[in-house]
Amino acid sequence: MSSIKITTNEPKKGALKIAFATTDLENIDSHFGSATQFAVYDVSKDSVTTCEIIKVEEKDTDKTVALLQDIDIVYFTNIGAIAAAKIINNGIFPIKYKEIVSIEEELKKLTEMLKGNPPPFIKKIIEKKAA
Repeated sequence: MSSIKITTNEPKKGALKIAFATTDLENIDSHFGSATQFAVYDVSKDSVTTCEIIKVEEKDTDKTVALLQDIDIVYFTNIGAIAAAKIINNGIFPIKYKEIVSIEEELKKLTEMLKGNPPPFIKKIIEKKAA
């Protein structure tokens, strides 16, 4: 697997906007409801671009969902049913890991998947962005 170059250049058109609930900016290690920050990247088959760190000032699901309004996929270690419904209803695809996972490793997996045959939910997001 090739390494991923992370830059802060302008995002590529059609790239997926991915957010990771993280305490250390290196791992997916936070519950959605208790996350204090989300690391945001634009991901395409050719590149990964660091976008921003979204800071969560107060524990309010509606406000957190609003902060993530431009996100396509959000990763976390857990989420409550009401919060999951709210992010899905806002067009954000949730991905839950039961254990702590490296953001860098997940970014590598995403770029490799985009080079091949992405699953239907990813294809649907890409098609929506292209429209």
